[in-house]
Amino acid sequence: MALYMIGDVQGCDDALGRLLDTVGFSPSRDTAYLLGDLVNRGPQSLAVLRRLMALEASAVCLLGNHDLHLLATAHGVRKPHRSDTVDDILQAPDRTALLDWVRTRPMAVFEHGWLMVHAGVLPQWDLAQTLALAGELEAALRGPDWVAFLHGMYGNQPDFWSDSLRGTERLRVVVNALTRLRFCSAQGVMEFDTKDSADEAPGGFMPWFDVPGRRTEGVPVAFGHWSTLGRVQREGVLPLDTGCVWGGCLTAARMGANRGAVERINVPCAQARKPGQG
Repeated sequence: MALYMIGDVQGCDDALGRLLDTVGFSPSRDTAYLLGDLVNRGPQSLAVLRRLMALEASAVCLLGNHDLHLLATAHGVRKPHRSDTVDDILQAPDRTALLDWVRTRPMAVFEHGWLMVHAGVLPQWDLAQTLALAGELEAALRGPDWVAFLHGMYGNQPDFWSDSLRGTERLRVVVNALTRLRFCSAQGVMEFDTKDSADEAPGGFMPWFDVPGRRTEGVPVAFGHWSTLGRVQREGVLPLDTGCVWGGCLTAARMGANRGAVERINVPCAQARKPGQG
């Protein structure tokens, strides 16, 4: 049995197929954890969803901001962006089944010693709270009022966590942290404008994983979302978005026997998006 964590696919099904072939992935034996942004920007979003759905329990797929955008666009909550590439999903005869599958995926998982999220974890949250808050989001997406939840999901405020938050504002902070976070202050105030490398943090902010006293420190964390992050060498911090859709690589990390140990496997990707295309 082999266990893999895979970074942002973003509709690049050819690359995903080559990566699974490269590692000799066997659905009857192995498990792949995909860290969100399964779709959008790449040319084969529909094929990605159908491949992952067919893998059933051997593919554990988290939701990223692009996957939530797909749901919001499908239900008129957001207008399509000019760089979106999800029309094949929206026009598919099995559209409803595809979207229902997407909205029932997890927002965070902790398995085999790894906490896995799409973007980040606020410094005030420990492992148990992170998973509990992810569970609140999952319940909202799977519940009868899930489209109403999407209508309240967007916005940058509040930009920090408080245990007193309730309702829409509470869920908005959680979804922003788990699917959009890159930089925050030492107090956990989130910054959403900067998409540069870890070395280009705006004044007063730092990469979320560098906040002193972060309560998930000591728990190995794997995440995607940040293709411009650059080379990061931090114990227990594993970024896996290596810019597949931008012509970089699609990366898998094979979990080792020792806690936090991984072996990286990359396949090169054809450039599907060009700088400036969003």
